[in-house]
Amino acid sequence: MSYKIKSRIWIESKNKVLLGEGRVQLLKAIDETGSLSKAAKSLNISYKKAWNLIDSVNKSAKQPVTINSIGGKGGGGAELTEYGKSLVITFDEINKKCWAFLDKQLEKIKTL
Repeated sequence: MSYKIKSRIWIESKNKVLLGEGRVQLLKAIDETGSLSKAAKSLNISYKKAWNLIDSVNKSAKQPVTINSIGGKGGGGAELTEYGKSLVITFDEINKKCWAFLDKQLEKIKTL
């Protein structure tokens, strides 16, 4: 018999989600594309949803996670702050360690 553990991790601040898988994917996409609209498109979510997610993260975080420049002739842009990059790295580390722990725990079930 094959067993699987399923889990999702998110970090809250004042009962509001600061970071979770979706928000981290969006932050990574912003870092890669340099644009909120391009990041949203790459993740197949609407610009409005992406904007709301980033706004929520920025309001919950102790420092801004993105720097946005207003669109114009050449278009706007977005980039992660150093704090934003640190949050993404830390979230990924927590997530990996959690999965490693859960995999070890699953071994206990398999041996019963």
